[in-house]
Amino acid sequence: MRAVVMEEFGGPEVLRIRQVEDPVPGPGQVLVAVEYASITFVETQVRSGNGPFGRPALPRTPGNGVGGRIVAVGADVDPALMGTVVVTTTGGEGGYAELALARALDVVAVPAGLELKDAVALLADGRTALLLYRQAEIKPSERVLVEAAGGGVGSLLVQLAAGADAHVIGAARGVGKAGLVTSLGAAAYVDYSRPDWLDQVAEETGDAGLDLVFDGVGGRIGTEAIGALREGGRVSIYGMASGAEAELDEGELRARSIGVIGVIGVIGLTAAPSPAQNRALIVDALNLAADGKLRPVTGKTFPLEAAAAAHRAIESRTTTGKTLLVPAGHVRG
Repeated sequence: MRAVVMEEFGGPEVLRIRQVEDPVPGPGQVLVAVEYASITFVETQVRSGNGPFGRPALPRTPGNGVGGRIVAVGADVDPALMGTVVVTTTGGEGGYAELALARALDVVAVPAGLELKDAVALLADGRTALLLYRQAEIKPSERVLVEAAGGGVGSLLVQLAAGADAHVIGAARGVGKAGLVTSLGAAAYVDYSRPDWLDQVAEETGDAGLDLVFDGVGGRIGTEAIGALREGGRVSIYGMASGAEAELDEGELRARSIGVIGVIGVIGLTAAPSPAQNRALIVDALNLAADGKLRPVTGKTFPLEAAAAAHRAIESRTTTGKTLLVPAGHVRG
């Protein structure tokens, strides 16, 4: 089969297509013929070797989430799974390939009425957004800022918060994402590449401050957004796309009664959801989308041979929604 193999750390060019042996499912595993593979910003940081996640052993095929049809099963796996269209985590690697192994316990059947590419877009981002949303316990009319609002997780958080009748301010880099973000339910859009972006936030809140910030960017943007919280507000931290965490002064947070919540991963604020909890979140996200209550945003798709171009596009911050790798013939701009 063809697979993207990474033999060294570095720029996107280290992602090279190779012909490798077809994987064979072992006990408790299934083999998925990959139609779509999810790409995450975290994977670009791992590839560089300079991110906060360490350096995994090489060579390796990246990719932690795929969608496709089960074409083989291992020992102790129900043979009735053969032919089922599913989305699944791969356990951390192996997704950028024509065939991928997964635990049978991790596969989730795609509900009727939901396109496979949309289900893959929700695999990681849907469970993350739904967990963050439920943790935040948003109340009607709360003033909520969503960073990276045009991205995979951010675009879903905008919808979920707007669905809770919050006053949502979507924030991202550049003016090109404004139409998308407001179409998802945001009351306003701010461009945080502008030096006066916090003035725009203050104007939108009537100088009352934000009730809640979803911080997936960290660094200067996250720090400034947290500074715009009202006394007694809260911040949900789930990533650091900027490459650095937001600065959290514990004394200042206590003095302002700012609550800090979030998910495990970069920050490690809460215990990691169990595999069963993660699976339940994925099922809930897929069902919400199948019922028309959540719209995943899928952006560009790239063939396996263009994995490097896909990583460049994500790192350029010009993409919207979820970027996917697909076999030739399914690609669109």
